[in-house]
Amino acid sequence: QVQLVESGGGLVQAGGSLRVSCAASGRTFRMGWFRQAPGKEREFVAGINWIGGTTRYADSVKGRFTISRDNAKNTLYLQMNSLKPEDTAVYYCAAGGQLGIPTVAEGYTYWGQGTQVTVSS
Repeated sequence: QVQLVESGGGLVQAGGSLRVSCAASGRTFRMGWFRQAPGKEREFVAGINWIGGTTRYADSVKGRFTISRDNAKNTLYLQMNSLKPEDTAVYYCAAGGQLGIPTVAEGYTYWGQGTQVTVSS
């Protein structure tokens, strides 16, 4: 069983930056970030494989967000730059599986409780 705990969310102005982290209790392989805004479905943001050499991003965040991981610390990160009000959502860390980087929630087994990111205009 893997437990995931997100941290680092908060309130930031448009154009600003924020980094969210996800601490994992056990060994994980592929990991990813999803987000869910009020009244919307959960959507894929970014994913990364075990080694960290392969990443995948949603078109809406490409060039602005960077996913990375430190396996020695069992921690996943999401660096968010040039934030926009439409990035406002609860951000969830996900883990599970080994092959590929799925962009659907069903591709991941373990989920964190989420951390709120609010971008003001």
